Amino acid sequence: MDAHDEEITVEQAAEDYAAEVARWREVRGMSKRALALAMGFDPSYVSHVESGRHKPSEEFSRLADEALNAGKAIWRRWLDYEQARTRSRRPPTAPPAPRRPEQPYATGSALVVEHDAARLQYDGSSYRLTMRRRLRNTGTEPVTRYLIRISVDRYPGAPEHSNAHYRAHPLTWDELDLTATCRGETMRWQAKHDRDAFKEVWLLFDNEHGRFPLYPGESVWIEYAYTVGDDKWGHWFQRAVRLPTEQLEVQLAFPAALDPVVWGTETSMTAEASPLRTPPVRSDDGELRQFTWTTATPALHARYRLEWRFRARTEPTTEQGEFR
Repeated sequence: MDAHDEEITVEQAAEDYAAEVARWREVRGMSKRALALAMGFDPSYVSHVESGRHKPSEEFSRLADEALNAGKAIWRRWLDYEQARTRSRRPPTAPPAPRRPEQPYATGSALVVEHDAARLQYDGSSYRLTMRRRLRNTGTEPVTRYLIRISVDRYPGAPEHSNAHYRAHPLTWDELDLTATCRGETMRWQAKHDRDAFKEVWLLFDNEHGRFPLYPGESVWIEYAYTVGDDKWGHWFQRAVRLPTEQLEVQLAFPAALDPVVWGTETSMTAEASPLRTPPVRSDDGELRQFTWTTATPALHARYRLEWRFRARTEPTTEQGEFR
């Protein structure tokens, strides 16, 4: 292994660590500020860790794992990072320059989500999520890519069980069957982070036939969809508001024979989890029972979490993991 390979190994271990922190923070529905305050750190510290400006530390790893109830997943990523540093066998040198935070979109761009609609449908064995978003570029530069996240937790009440489950049965790209379109064109995609239960993906405004960037002042619908088996998807679905959003809608569709019930909570930068201010609206459509929930101008960084159970199906016991 040469020095370049070792450097990549350490860098990759640091990226894996940052992605693990982000994944569990998303699963727990916490903002970066809320997590930092829960750990007794400066409010900006978590942001610096996830962007790579602060390197993994033993104290942060221990406290983050405890605060996020991550079942030692973050601690293991820190051990991996330390082992990678040891393997590098480099003589002490001046610390590397801080990595510049990655700009999600082109400098000068400013995306607004005019409408965000999610539909999650369960067929009795797998979930298919379809996301439709109308994006508007209010900036001065064209946008050529859009970042999405896929995060699952089969046993949210038992993180160690969940972590072991995904180590043995990781999400794969083949099973996800990710598709994306814009203006009737297929969008290419590139993986940014590929973890057992967490993916970050760039949807690209281009394909083998050409480019179709989102120019300043333009609005466009994009749609993407993926599938996850119910052996890897827990009884919850969370929406995080990462960009200014004008309308947010979530629809859950389940077999009526399962007799599903749905409830939800919301959290923000300043408030703990509380019940949704308006209930999901139930409607029956043949053999499907649908639950629709909408809100206008949700607060930036707010998180809305819908949960459900099937009264006609026996749920796992707490020994197997539990659904919250």
